[in-house]
Amino acid sequence: MEQLELLRRQCEGCQRCPLGESRTNLVFGDGNPKAEIMLIGEGPGEQEDLTGIPFVGPAGKLLDQMLEIIDLDREKYYIANIVKCRPPRNRDPQAAEQDACIGYLREQTRLIQPKIIVCLGRIAAMRLIRNDYRITREHGQWVKKGNIWMTAIYHPSALLRDESKRPETFDDLLSIRDKIREVCG
Repeated sequence: MEQLELLRRQCEGCQRCPLGESRTNLVFGDGNPKAEIMLIGEGPGEQEDLTGIPFVGPAGKLLDQMLEIIDLDREKYYIANIVKCRPPRNRDPQAAEQDACIGYLREQTRLIQPKIIVCLGRIAAMRLIRNDYRITREHGQWVKKGNIWMTAIYHPSALLRDESKRPETFDDLLSIRDKIREVCG
């Protein structure tokens, strides 16, 4: 998709916040640019910064396993992050960093035109669904914004740290599968 590649090139030159100065690679997005499902995390980690591809580290491997349960692979979805450069020591992206990058994500979303967005974790849900979103209470619940159905699940890195959340996430995955069957082609 030519417009998406143009946006990537614009983003590569971005220096709107200090993260652009410290990155090894821009982590723009990956997957099917015509997908009806878009997954959005908070920001790249170390492995993502090294490769330039989102969700390829340990959390990404777990995410792949989770999505395999509902027959989703990168041919069927597009994945991106709120910020496109790695925050130092994998800390949460600061509000100013999110503000600097959010326009790129909005344009990605406009170009891809997903029917479903799955927020991976609290930061993405607070930025995209509602700023007071409570992931522990609201994960798996659906909201419709414009023509897009949105939900949030625990970030895969949170599931690596706390396996007790995995049964709830399994239920959320089944809900995502059902919503895909309901609204996607």
